[in-house]
Amino acid sequence: MNYEEVVFGRRSIRAFQKKPVPRSVIEEVVALAVRAPSSMNTQPWHLHVLTGEPLDRIRADNTERMLNGVPPAKDSRDIGNYQGGHRQRQVEIAVQLFEAMGIARDDKEKRQDWILRGFRQFDAPISIVVTYDRVLRDGDIAQFDCGALVNGLVNAAWANGLGCVVNSQGIMHSSVVREHAGIPDDQVVMICVAMGYPDEEFPANAVVSKRRPVDEVANFVGFEETVSS
Repeated sequence: MNYEEVVFGRRSIRAFQKKPVPRSVIEEVVALAVRAPSSMNTQPWHLHVLTGEPLDRIRADNTERMLNGVPPAKDSRDIGNYQGGHRQRQVEIAVQLFEAMGIARDDKEKRQDWILRGFRQFDAPISIVVTYDRVLRDGDIAQFDCGALVNGLVNAAWANGLGCVVNSQGIMHSSVVREHAGIPDDQVVMICVAMGYPDEEFPANAVVSKRRPVDEVANFVGFEETVSS
């Protein structure tokens, strides 16, 4: 695939085949992702690539705490309450997903099941937990750099036949992730990326989120309009 095929073809994947992902494929994806730009080449990120029993323990403990009403305890700050256009786009993608899955507005059981899937990182065979050095926590640039890396991860994965979803529910309890992934205390747990071969039969995997048009996103300053002759 060329770059445009990757960018326009990629979508968030929320169900995966049971097929294991070879370590060599993940290493190739990571090698591409770490080419992401970072402030003054500081490369503040660390990637903890999990599969098998350690990942299963994170899923189980994370879900158990959620079901028992234990309040989330994340290293990273929460998103807060979305308002206006941000809230509208959040609702739009939820409607798309629920319609694809046949989940009615008043179907509490199916909605609960959907939420639990998120806490289980959508049962993906691979989870990549992204962390950064705690000494950089007081600034904003390290988090920005990690975002660039994650963009590289999901695109590189797609180019290699893998699907991903960026998932904050899977790290709602950072202490659980830290314990089972062996993450040292001098690293901040930022986000995780669920990854694997897409289950093409799962309806939500066909959902393509809408994007704002260029003329709404970009403000062009200093450009002269081309005058036709």
